[in-house]
Amino acid sequence: GADIPVTDPNILKHYELGYRWERTESGSFRKTESRQGSVAPEILFIERCLQWLKPGGRMGIVLPDGILGNPGDEYIRWWIMRHAYVLASVDLPVECFIVEANVNILTSLLFLKKKTNEEIAAEDVSGPKDYPVFMAVAEKVGYDRRGNTLHKRSPDGEEILEDVEKEEKVRLAGEWVTRKLTRKQRVLDDDMPVIAEEYRKFREKYPVPGA
Repeated sequence: GADIPVTDPNILKHYELGYRWERTESGSFRKTESRQGSVAPEILFIERCLQWLKPGGRMGIVLPDGILGNPGDEYIRWWIMRHAYVLASVDLPVECFIVEANVNILTSLLFLKKKTNEEIAAEDVSGPKDYPVFMAVAEKVGYDRRGNTLHKRSPDGEEILEDVEKEEKVRLAGEWVTRKLTRKQRVLDDDMPVIAEEYRKFREKYPVPGA
């Protein structure tokens, strides 16, 4: 994104996030009439993706951590929370994109649900309502910085094996029969399936916000 900023004013004029924003007395932000000279494309991607969603629609997007943490990008976070419910934020390790994309920055997965116009209007009058947000940190994704597959190991360095039940067809007495076999299998050192399961449990306890 830093290498291909969007500078064309004919493009930026179609995006709210293509303009400069200023803080209001109430602590929120308002869009000015002044367009920015340069905007990173991932910022515009957020707005365009939300534009394409129907009200209540959901999306997931990979973003640089700076958008979610830099003080200067606070207006972007305010704009996101005004137009969408934040369902989940998952920090990703640098290994995610360093091998194939050569992207050596920290990123996060952000999951959003688009608010209806009625919900936005109601919050503009009475203020936003609090709701729980799922947050997690993935430390392992199953491979290292060189792309080598990683498997879980015990504290003494031995690979951890788990029993996996599989079905296979064999021919017995001239007929094909299906039988179940249990085999030992290495366990991929990947936090993402665990995080997905924890999110499912989180949603059982806390329903998705909004109508």
